[in-house]
Amino acid sequence: MRKRELLRWIAAVGAGSLVSRALAKGDIPPGVNKLEGSVQVNGLEARVGTPVQVGDRVATGPKSQAVIVLGKDAFLVRSQTTIDFRGGEGLLHEMLVATGSVLSVFSKKPVQIRAANASIGIRGTGAYLEVLPDEVYFCLCYGDAVVAGPHMADKLVHTTHHEQPLVIRMDGSAMTAQPGPFRNHTDAELVMLEALCGREPPFMKDGKYPAGKY
Repeated sequence: MRKRELLRWIAAVGAGSLVSRALAKGDIPPGVNKLEGSVQVNGLEARVGTPVQVGDRVATGPKSQAVIVLGKDAFLVRSQTTIDFRGGEGLLHEMLVATGSVLSVFSKKPVQIRAANASIGIRGTGAYLEVLPDEVYFCLCYGDAVVAGPHMADKLVHTTHHEQPLVIRMDGSAMTAQPGPFRNHTDAELVMLEALCGREPPFMKDGKYPAGKY
């Protein structure tokens, strides 16, 4: 995607003037790139420019959200969400999503996402996750994933454009992962996050979306 097209996508999804200026210079800073409302990093109030590293915890308040870049990964963290970023040598290897919703894009390395009783192994994908009191919603936007949980056979998922959203629940002592609807995230948001990492989603063709409802 050409630079001016990236800037247009950034503006369309409201990523803010700081991101636009940084992208124009070819220099996207890590950490909090956009912030609305109340966002904390390790229990301290964050602002645009606050660094986020492996080992940190990010928590958003009501009616709040943040766009975060951590290495070659990027996240749109929605309101009332708590995430622990774990790994080593500066690389993210594990995300613990305790509550809330997050849209994520990852570089090509193994990452384990843990949410309630579910464990989701991914590598170089885009994914949306909601952790609710009685279920976990997971949409693998593109790429490959392995969904695992108590007394459930591992579920292999492969998508190119949101084909297999899942609703993950506990049924007694066993976890189930059943087909669910597409909800609460957009291709424009994925384009914005991938652009922050110098990439574009694999569903893009010559800088354009495929036909569809997303």
